[in-house]
Amino acid sequence: MSRADRDCEREVFCRKEIKFIFRVALVILVTPIFLTRPAAWAQDPSQGGQIDGMVYDSARKPVADASVILEGDGPANRTETKTSADGKFVFSALQSGGYAVTLSKSGFVTSVDNSIQLAVKEKKHCEFMLRSSGAPAATGSNQVQLDDQPNFTVAGITDTTGSGGHGSETRMRTGDALAREMARLESVTPKATATADNSGIPESGLRAALVMSPQSFEANHKLGAFYLRGGKCADAIPLLKAGYQLNPANYANAFELAQAYKSCSQFESARELVNQMLATTKEISKPDEAGLRQLLGDLDEKMDDPLGAVKEYEQAAGLDPSEQNYFSWGAELLLHHAAAPAADVFGRGSRLHPGSARLLAGLGAALYSTGASEEAARRLCEAADLESENSVAYLFLGKMQESTAGPLACAEPRLARFAQAEPGNALANYYYALALWKEDRGLENPATFSQAESRFLKTIEIDPKFAEAYLQLGNLYLAHGSQQKAVVAYQRAIAIDPRSSDAHYRLGLAYKRVGKEAESQKEFDRYKELERSETEIVERRRRELRQFLFVLKDQKQVVHP
Repeated sequence: MSRADRDCEREVFCRKEIKFIFRVALVILVTPIFLTRPAAWAQDPSQGGQIDGMVYDSARKPVADASVILEGDGPANRTETKTSADGKFVFSALQSGGYAVTLSKSGFVTSVDNSIQLAVKEKKHCEFMLRSSGAPAATGSNQVQLDDQPNFTVAGITDTTGSGGHGSETRMRTGDALAREMARLESVTPKATATADNSGIPESGLRAALVMSPQSFEANHKLGAFYLRGGKCADAIPLLKAGYQLNPANYANAFELAQAYKSCSQFESARELVNQMLATTKEISKPDEAGLRQLLGDLDEKMDDPLGAVKEYEQAAGLDPSEQNYFSWGAELLLHHAAAPAADVFGRGSRLHPGSARLLAGLGAALYSTGASEEAARRLCEAADLESENSVAYLFLGKMQESTAGPLACAEPRLARFAQAEPGNALANYYYALALWKEDRGLENPATFSQAESRFLKTIEIDPKFAEAYLQLGNLYLAHGSQQKAVVAYQRAIAIDPRSSDAHYRLGLAYKRVGKEAESQKEFDRYKELERSETEIVERRRRELRQFLFVLKDQKQVVHP
């Protein structure tokens, strides 16, 4: 794996951001989990923080008398309450550190959130949605009717600043990263059945044929298609355009011309041509029309019309329920924060195409974004088993494991396989080390600790600039009482990435445990400064991405993701 590829993956998969103060308003089906920080130090009630929240059902009605269990770091740090008639609950006089919230009530699916992070004296508000136990699962029966209608309607778009916060900021940030990576996955099947010259004639032969017959449709088309397949869209356009003028009824040539326009960022020309083909082509087949709709969806997304894009992708899947069409439809929904509809699309697509690893990976990413982390992990494990040599499912699974306080049931053996298959891959070793550590947390097995430490060190040996590996190595040392080793690891992480807010926070904790109060406070101050800056960047990115508003089946209200 090249450094450029690894850097790209790490940008997507290795960013850990924990928001110090954030607005919380977004309702999710079940709440996600991510790596918790250990309690910083004991506090008296006057120094305590507070966690309060609201619990709703899928119709956004308060859920009364629901059990809410709060668990902090340590076996004795556990308390329980019930929601009031208006769905509210509150826990006060809390120590700083990481907390898990478990919500349950008869008739509802139990929800677990291990992602609550509380600073000293911080008051944090969270909102949760409990799904009825009678609600359909994201996957369901293998018997799929091709004329099934989607369980949602995209009602419009808005910018993300209108939706407020949510129960877990890190879950949304990680979900956004997974969605962007999903949208970048290359197509594994052709989007249309356009013909191409497979005779093996070299460029010189194709050019000679064009010189001999410059008005020949076949000569122009074959050389244009040759250039298009070779990634030379600028050379392909005049030839395919000449072919189109000679024979505008030839679907393959016209489609390839539209693709060439798209490849050269001439999006308006491409869209105009595709619309003309839809209006004038007689007796067009459903797969061919689906290919044109698919291409229109791509063009609409490029031209900042996501609403138009998702409607084109939906039409394409209705005309031709291919793996590619379902993937594009689901990926578009996920990219624009419609995670529940994306899970519906990826789920139905997976049942139609059970051999598609990327549809399962998409389903996993969508489920994670709704908060169903355990179910998401199972889908990614299935994807990894389907295509064991494809790194995408492993990387998604590793990122989810990184963001989870406890072990994911199926993750460790898959990530072990990934590390065994790619021993020189820094990310493979890093994610396997995390899985080993998560499996061992609370057990303190010396052999497992040694194995996890060894994998982190191997990661650093492969890539000495892997700041996150030093960070997690420090967390491992700190959890096992090796404060001095933790300090050194955190210092090295900061030397590589001085803007890592998490590394500064962790170093502050380590300094406090060894009695260096002044150094500790300095690191905490730096953490707050960096976290504010990171939050501004994330919010700006979100303002640039418009999200879908959608209406779920049998519900009248518009859902704000």
